[in-house]
Amino acid sequence: MAVKPILATLAVAIALAGCARVGKDYTARMEARQQAYVTAAGAPVNSFHYFNLWSWEPLSDNALAIYTRPNEAWLLDLDGKCRNLEFTNHIGLTSSASEVSARFDRVITGPADAPCFIKQIRPVDLGKLDSPQQGKPREVEETPRPAK
Repeated sequence: MAVKPILATLAVAIALAGCARVGKDYTARMEARQQAYVTAAGAPVNSFHYFNLWSWEPLSDNALAIYTRPNEAWLLDLDGKCRNLEFTNHIGLTSSASEVSARFDRVITGPADAPCFIKQIRPVDLGKLDSPQQGKPREVEETPRPAK
């Protein structure tokens, strides 16, 4: 009856190997996405006007893309690691008179997490952003149903 413990150990090892692969794939996707934003970003600016947060995309624990309009985005480089940035469901930005400033304002990820200071702000040229979601059709693999 020693077969059951061996099978259980083998199943755990296979599951852990699958998790490691998923983790590597996720890391590679996040790094590629961050590089796409860095490539599309312009020269640093001191601040941007902030009326509404239209959307946002975490790129790492120290980089974040902020969309203030559907056609206006900013790449924020954060000072140090921003806890839970990649996994939080909501964020907040501090601002003064509707303006977010580098080296002064912060990103807030939750009530229990310390705010993250914005080190640098760069405008993103969305036309240069290499995104699978923008303007490129997804590839669909079609397979006919087997005849009954």
